[in-house]
Amino acid sequence: QVQLVESGGGLVQAGGSLRLSCVASGSRFSTNAMGWYRQAPGKQRELVAIITSGGTNYADSVKGRFTISRDNAKNTVYLQMNSLNPEDTGVYYCYLITYRTYWGQGTQVTVSS
Repeated sequence: QVQLVESGGGLVQAGGSLRLSCVASGSRFSTNAMGWYRQAPGKQRELVAIITSGGTNYADSVKGRFTISRDNAKNTVYLQMNSLNPEDTGVYYCYLITYRTYWGQGTQVTVSS
């Protein structure tokens, strides 16, 4: 059974940094697409970043500030978030695409001004 467990969220001041981690269990996923979505209060869930065997892609709002990476030996994907601003506040969800999409439980990121 596939499971995704996120960690690393928290409260940070504007301009600060956080690093999110997502550990996938249940199989090996070195060639599968993985990434992060976020959902701010009252807004729809939006794609933040994705990493595939072909590279990475980011939402325009986070380009140059966020970096997605993965450690296939650890079945883990990371999201390094720098220069955070209050608009980055939300619940961040890790996802994995196999024959279906799996989601983590989410981790809260709150950026204070």
